Amino acid sequence: MKLALIGVGHAGSRIVDRALERELETGRDLCNGNVLVFDTAADAFDDITHVPSECQVRFGDIHPDVDADGVGGDPDLGVTVAREDVQELRRAFDAVDFNDVDGLLLVAGLAGGTGGGAGAVLLEELQAICDKPIYALGVLPEADEPDHCALTASRALQSFVEIADNVICFDNDAWRSTVSYTDTAESEADRPYDELDRTAVSHVMTAFGASESAAMTTAAENRIDASDITRTLETGGVSSIGRATLELDRSDDGLSWLPSWLPLPSWLAGDAVDGPADAAEVKRLVRRAIDSQLTLPCAIDSTYRVLVVLSGPPTAVSRKGFESARYWLEQETGTVEVLAGDEPRPDSATLTATVLLSTVTDVSRIDALQERGRTAKEAVDGSEAGEAEFVW
Repeated sequence: MKLALIGVGHAGSRIVDRALERELETGRDLCNGNVLVFDTAADAFDDITHVPSECQVRFGDIHPDVDADGVGGDPDLGVTVAREDVQELRRAFDAVDFNDVDGLLLVAGLAGGTGGGAGAVLLEELQAICDKPIYALGVLPEADEPDHCALTASRALQSFVEIADNVICFDNDAWRSTVSYTDTAESEADRPYDELDRTAVSHVMTAFGASESAAMTTAAENRIDASDITRTLETGGVSSIGRATLELDRSDDGLSWLPSWLPLPSWLAGDAVDGPADAAEVKRLVRRAIDSQLTLPCAIDSTYRVLVVLSGPPTAVSRKGFESARYWLEQETGTVEVLAGDEPRPDSATLTATVLLSTVTDVSRIDALQERGRTAKEAVDGSEAGEAEFVW
């Protein structure tokens, strides 16, 4: 599925930049160069290396309450400056070829003033000018961030769910302890989030980018296309992605003298995998994709629709295992609406299962975030916040 990528705020811009980096690494062309990043801070794009400068848009800089640091984490100010500069924002969208993509993905940190506030305004504008599906990737804050961040994220999530066709969530708090930080981030402040951003990108790209690989020279037996993804996500609400990878054994094919980084053409590499993963292995792989770590931890039996994609060498996929895994997902999720397909990657040494859980409704993390946000609002207003203010 081709997606225009729209980053809003510091976190959103960073993640979009990582997505372009990931395109180069994997050969998946997700956006066809249709990319924009928006922010209000003066130094917002200093660490952006892959998004072209002409696709970097700073707005709100003439507003009297916006300083070099942007809107200072104030989502209401973020909304105000976005509405005031709406004509400039609309002109920026001229750089996106809506006919060249199947949908749009707006990426934002929900606890940020620009991402959580202006992000909702940009979603409204996109819905008004584009007839393609408009999705959002919303990043939830960590539990130890200040109470006002929980309040901002709660309000932003509600707005995003109301406006976007579906909101895929990535929970920084759930993933913080699972990633190994790298030293690739330019600033010390960004370093803890650098690997989190890469993790979010890898999950999103394997879910949306199936069949968008330049290396895919073999026809898929059950190809996943844009209509399958659109159908899976059309129920709206909040969604989550799981992913797991199985290393495959390679036989002695007489090509060990070649450097490991050199991809083999399919006519040489087609038999490099030592037979298909058996049915039990494929089923275990799909189960690991669900059980290990989801982008948003949730009760999987509260999902409306499921999409599962197996990416790897065609010879490594057991069709019996594929159907067994699909049946297991139907039993575990309680829905018969499970779409499944494969993404042939003949030169790959791994088999990856990606599971998209669409419209999950039992999410304790969001319940806790909303309760904390409600408490923070009561402290600010001096009155009790209504339950209806935090329905998603």
